Amino acid sequence: MKKILAVLAAAVMALSCAGCNTAGSEKKKLKVGSDVAYPPFEYMDTDGQTPIGVDMELAAALADKMGRELEICNVGWDGIFAGLEKGDYDVVISAVTITPDRLEKFIFSDPYIENWQSIVVMADAAKKPASPAELDGLRVGYQEETTSDIYLTEFIAKNNIKVQTSEYATVMNAYEDLAAGRLDAVISDSTVAARYIADTKYVQSWLQSEGEPELFGVCIPKDNTALRDEINKAMAELKKDGTLDKILNTYF
Repeated sequence: MKKILAVLAAAVMALSCAGCNTAGSEKKKLKVGSDVAYPPFEYMDTDGQTPIGVDMELAAALADKMGRELEICNVGWDGIFAGLEKGDYDVVISAVTITPDRLEKFIFSDPYIENWQSIVVMADAAKKPASPAELDGLRVGYQEETTSDIYLTEFIAKNNIKVQTSEYATVMNAYEDLAAGRLDAVISDSTVAARYIADTKYVQSWLQSEGEPELFGVCIPKDNTALRDEINKAMAELKKDGTLDKILNTYF
């Protein structure tokens, strides 16, 4: 773990990709696109400048195994895949669910964590929905263009319930509005909810149990199978030597 943190601290933590290049560098770079506003996977440390979290430590560990210099490019979620297609960075490591739609445009590494959908409310809430159907009549927030967005939108349409929905650019903003009383509930990844319900003012009122879990992986340009194989080799080594478990156990 100390080695991972040392690599992370030594990495170039760029807040944008402006002027990114590999000229003069002895090591080949691994440029990672990430929306650094999604705790516990990626968020800023107390200095407001250093990206930390599950994905940031995973990126550092992968880069170390691959013998590359890590560079983090902090980009908004709404443009993160377009940036990958344009070549602004090599991969996206940002709690990306492997979905059929995304597989049409990209390839993925082997998965590194499972995830489910969940509903979180305030501990003192008058109503604690024990299923998505019980969101009827409530104000519910979620991060736009995420699997939470997809899940809730499809559920509302299929079950004809009335929900006052609010989309957010970051999941952090949704949870802030929940705490401020502007929302009745937030639907989010269970892996993200775990970060919030560690604070006793929040409770998880529902955890998805039907279907198969979502799987998170490193998102890679469609034609770069060589990079995928290189990342999978490094990922297998991190699983074998216990590094991945150490990273996950730090946050979950």
